[in-house]
Amino acid sequence: MASRLRRLAEASEFARAVVCVVGERRRDEGGEHGVADDEAYGLRCWEVGRDEGGRLDRFLAQRLEGLGHSRSSAKGWIAAGRVRVERARRGAASEPPRVVKAAFALRPGDEVWVDLPPPPPPPEPIRPEALDVPILYQDEEILVLDKPPALTVHPGAGQRQGTLVSALLAMSPGRLSRLGGPERPGIVHRLDRDTSGVIVVARTDRAHRALARQFHDRLVSKRYLALVCGVPRLSEGVVDAPIGRHPKDRKRMAVVPGGRPARTRYRVLETFARHALVECRPETGRTHQLRVHLKSLGTPIVADATYGRGNRFTQADAGLGGDEVLLSRQALHAERLEFEHPGRGERVAFRAPLPADIEGALAALRGAA
Repeated sequence: MASRLRRLAEASEFARAVVCVVGERRRDEGGEHGVADDEAYGLRCWEVGRDEGGRLDRFLAQRLEGLGHSRSSAKGWIAAGRVRVERARRGAASEPPRVVKAAFALRPGDEVWVDLPPPPPPPEPIRPEALDVPILYQDEEILVLDKPPALTVHPGAGQRQGTLVSALLAMSPGRLSRLGGPERPGIVHRLDRDTSGVIVVARTDRAHRALARQFHDRLVSKRYLALVCGVPRLSEGVVDAPIGRHPKDRKRMAVVPGGRPARTRYRVLETFARHALVECRPETGRTHQLRVHLKSLGTPIVADATYGRGNRFTQADAGLGGDEVLLSRQALHAERLEFEHPGRGERVAFRAPLPADIEGALAALRGAA
């Protein structure tokens, strides 16, 4: 076994540093599935049993399940050349281990070699930060905040610190629901990074469950204000159009056949020469729903870099002289949120005033009228 492992490691890029420990590696005949050792990563070998076989990816997924790896991970390692199969031969020398495809058909006696990558390092702990997030209301059960623009709600890919969660850990230490896990304490719903306005946070697990149930059952009333490019053809109406991933750009959403049902009521509140202020009341909660639905009307949100006509709104855009930037984020604001209080059982409503940047853009449009 040791000599075979050494050949495998030295003959290719397959293993990183197994040569230095190759003398200690062995097949544990009494262990589950015959794993080479009890580590969660490194070079491992499984022999296909007498009653086994079938697709390589399925065989490997079963073996890796106990190590915390998914079938998608197994497929990725197969595609990356981290998995090789040594074909068993009756009465003849075995073939050298070779790279095969996920659908490769295994036979009893085959040996499957996998170079398991080490686990990623633990994520950086989220630090409490005293950020400027106005509190609209608070009690023992909930916090209602006015989220400013340019603030991500919770940590995600590429951003661990400086989120609303960091602010929550500073303003309410030890008093947040734990149901969302350590990455999302108290978080029941979210707003896009550049959408401002009302957001409710759960301080207790009981409040979290009650609020999550209301959002799921569509018992929460939401009112948004959006400044859009152009003027909707109808002064009010309903957009009932399914939303799914964009067929060509998977980072964007779009109105697509077969998407998830999405419904938005809208009403035009104020019109200008080339813009309008629109009230939106979403009846579902799809990703980017208002931004996608308003775009589908031919009136994308002002300064929406993903679905609109650029990422800023200037004095010239408003019809005034000058190039001063009035808005550098999507002009969308969660103005009102109404729900049943999880402790008192009565309907409560909270409002967040329009932020200065949207107010400034509206003032410029009114001045140009």
